[in-house]
Amino acid sequence: MKQTVGTFFELGGRNTMEVLAAAGLDYIVIDREHGCFSAEETADYIRVAELGNTLPYVRIPAGSRTEVLHMLDIGARGLIVPNITDIQQVKDLVEYGKFPPLGKRGYCPNRTTVYGAKEWGRNPLAYMKETNRRVKLYPQCETLEALEHIEEIAAIDGVDGIFIGPLDLSIAMGIPLQTDHPDLQAAISRILAACHAAGKEALIFAGRKEDEERYFAQGFDSVALGLDAMILLDAYRNLLK
Repeated sequence: MKQTVGTFFELGGRNTMEVLAAAGLDYIVIDREHGCFSAEETADYIRVAELGNTLPYVRIPAGSRTEVLHMLDIGARGLIVPNITDIQQVKDLVEYGKFPPLGKRGYCPNRTTVYGAKEWGRNPLAYMKETNRRVKLYPQCETLEALEHIEEIAAIDGVDGIFIGPLDLSIAMGIPLQTDHPDLQAAISRILAACHAAGKEALIFAGRKEDEERYFAQGFDSVALGLDAMILLDAYRNLLK
């Protein structure tokens, strides 16, 4: 499997998304957990990412059926779901986000098939099967509860991988923002092992280039490197230096 690189989209704006998509990233995470984006704006950002041949992922604020279904219907190719505190949340995510036989996602022609105009959209069974393969569901491991049950979560059929939020996980572990702390690194290694034992992808956020390199060397399938606002700020600070 190819190792991939993405980033987080916080600033908003179609032009910002156009620039990020032109950079050659594999995916861009539209952050509806911390960003102030409406569903309609998110649909626009998804379109712009697609035009730039970049996969549009969305981090949703919660794993409700409404949020999951709406983001998938407007074209999100992957969902990252934060604040997982029990296994049932993950099972619900699969139920809402995958079509039968994996889940119970509701069917309706939507923009991913140009509302039924595309050839594969005119065959609902083929569409549902292909969508289950193409659209990724990534519970985020950032709580002690998710860490405690990570092997069981990773093994759930319909979960495509685990996204690690090392900053919030470090806070939950009582070692806030100490990303090099041995306890946090041990937890990250455990999550990585659980993913690969279950045949699932392991994804992680990295705030620094050296962290990205370490995670890839460790065997991670994907790293989301930084977020647009911080990268822009750092770039201008370096110019001023």
